[in-house]
Amino acid sequence: MPIAKGEAWGAPGSLPPGGLVVASDAAARAIVEDARRSGRPLPALGLVGGDLCRTLGGPGDRDRLTSGSATTFSVDLGAVLADGKLYWFVAHLVARTPWWGDAFVAMNAQWLGSWNLGPRAHPGDGLLDTYRARLSVGDRARVRARLHHGTHLPHPGISQARTQAVQVRFQRPHRLWLDGEPVGRVRHVSVRVEPDALTVVV
Repeated sequence: MPIAKGEAWGAPGSLPPGGLVVASDAAARAIVEDARRSGRPLPALGLVGGDLCRTLGGPGDRDRLTSGSATTFSVDLGAVLADGKLYWFVAHLVARTPWWGDAFVAMNAQWLGSWNLGPRAHPGDGLLDTYRARLSVGDRARVRARLHHGTHLPHPGISQARTQAVQVRFQRPHRLWLDGEPVGRVRHVSVRVEPDALTVVV
């Protein structure tokens, strides 16, 4: 069940038998997509790297995952129908033109690499933090300078929402990245959250 603001989250618990260790968001997404497409239950994932791991405060210690120091979380997943094809993501979706002039982002995690792109994003609240940016060249430079600290918001060129589902149609194709991996060019994305869909351990 999604958490409310101020509620404690996570519980002591190590990676169970059958759990898989992943070092990146892309590796986690590959396991999720394989299980979803074959109709199998999602395995628990032990996170030792990636933006979701960082958001959860994971130290990246593989030995910790099977120790009494491990913490288990129930986290949300993102799902996206992109030009009619279904994908999933664990940390973030980015659809943009070159140089970020026009961009749509959906954050399940707080971080995108070194950027604190979703400073309020929470992987267990049943919502995705979404941003639609249309920025001039000068604005892009100013926003980029503030991304590391998460102080780029609010900004008049960036609309933001916390939502369970959203549809976006682009006037021209945008490159789509899921958990840091390029997927292709798309004109339409329909994004939704799957609350409490995945168990992860850090």
